[in-house]
Amino acid sequence: MVLLDVDRIGDLMAASRFTSWNRFNWATFADRDHLGDPKLPLRERLAADAARSGVELPAGRILLLTHLRYLGYCFNPVSFFYCFDRDDRLQLMLAEVNNTFGGSHNYWLRPIPQSINQSPDCAITRFSSFASKSLYVSPFIAADVDYTFAFTRPGESLVAHMEAWKDAETFFDATLTLGRREWSATQIRRALVRHPLMTVSVIVGIHWEALKLWWKGVPLVPRQTPDGALDEPGTTDQRIRTRPTSSDSVLTTND
Repeated sequence: MVLLDVDRIGDLMAASRFTSWNRFNWATFADRDHLGDPKLPLRERLAADAARSGVELPAGRILLLTHLRYLGYCFNPVSFFYCFDRDDRLQLMLAEVNNTFGGSHNYWLRPIPQSINQSPDCAITRFSSFASKSLYVSPFIAADVDYTFAFTRPGESLVAHMEAWKDAETFFDATLTLGRREWSATQIRRALVRHPLMTVSVIVGIHWEALKLWWKGVPLVPRQTPDGALDEPGTTDQRIRTRPTSSDSVLTTND
């Protein structure tokens, strides 16, 4: 995965002859792969979507953790936007979730105050939040589910953790742990040689795991709408709530 400053995508994708912005290449950042009108700058699209959800986008840098488009193919189960204020404090997160049925949903996440861990200079080093499910993703998970999220501040490494809850018990969790790599032509080339079709591997892995669950007899949950949206059409998630109780760009890998 890559961690990109959304205001410098053009410059960053020009770092290697194998990477491009909105143009076919081995690895491409395509604006159409993310929320909103691809003709507009990504920051403007984020601000508009945040406003529709009753959230004010902080004025500092925004880092995007995502997969690129490899040889023209892209599928991102989830992309994370880290939104900082002018003092470089992590204030807001966006989880941009896509399913395999053509649906997507944006979960705007505020930190749970009592869970915030801070460094001596008051920078948040751990960010936790909570949201209710608004998109059908897995055919094996019901709609009435809540999610909890925990993120570390991007640095030499980062962690993104998610748990799914039902009836006050967690039944699924996933953790992404990544280490920083320099964003340079050499490192990009090495990453592409090691993982030449990463997004193909992602979609194949998703279907392979689903097949194994189906083979084991795990019951299927019917999809309510063609694209899996659980909210009324045209609405965005308003359920942002508090649950009681480096460089501009890095290339990251879990190896």
